[in-house]
Amino acid sequence: MASVEAFYGRWADLYDHIATLPGVARWRQRAAERVADRGATIVEMGCGTGANLPFLREQVGPEGRVVGIDITRPLLDRARTRASEYDNVAVLHGDAVVPPVASADGVLATFVCGLFENPERVVDQWCDRLNDGGRVALLDATPSEQPLGVPLNPLFSMFVAAGSPTTDARDVLRAPCSGHGTELERRVAASRRALAARARDRRYETFGLGFVGLASGRID
Repeated sequence: MASVEAFYGRWADLYDHIATLPGVARWRQRAAERVADRGATIVEMGCGTGANLPFLREQVGPEGRVVGIDITRPLLDRARTRASEYDNVAVLHGDAVVPPVASADGVLATFVCGLFENPERVVDQWCDRLNDGGRVALLDATPSEQPLGVPLNPLFSMFVAAGSPTTDARDVLRAPCSGHGTELERRVAASRRALAARARDRRYETFGLGFVGLASGRID
């Protein structure tokens, strides 16, 4: 996990730019709508630079509360700047694998489930911390199965390799032929299965030519 923290800290500016692109922002808005109600307490696991925090704050309103958790301090510095204009939004340094949260009305995780070695256990932990009827939303990217997206899968593999803390330039160039992204796909699929096993009112949506999927549901 130290390598993850160092990697994302080094590329914090670029990460923040990508995280706030207009198209990506629309996906984040939809994820916030799926997980947050007015007056709810929502925890974002792996909040990064806080790109989701304004959308979550909009959904919960002034009477709700939003807490962002991330392990990378340089990213949290940017998240704190975004949260500073709201008195009911806070960010904490912590590990989403062992979150410092006792209970919440909703949990959001965007583009983080692929980082976990055991995503099923992590998602189960999040569900266990929810109040009755709480909601979980998982927004992640995987190779596309849609006709217009499939030809772009090699580029997606290169993008995944470039965003991995354990790869170098040669790995990026070899990614389309090496099946890079398979482990990401496995982990994301496992996290979605774990949510589906626990949730009712399940919903699955895709965006960006099928590269981005949003799984959500309500937990009893």
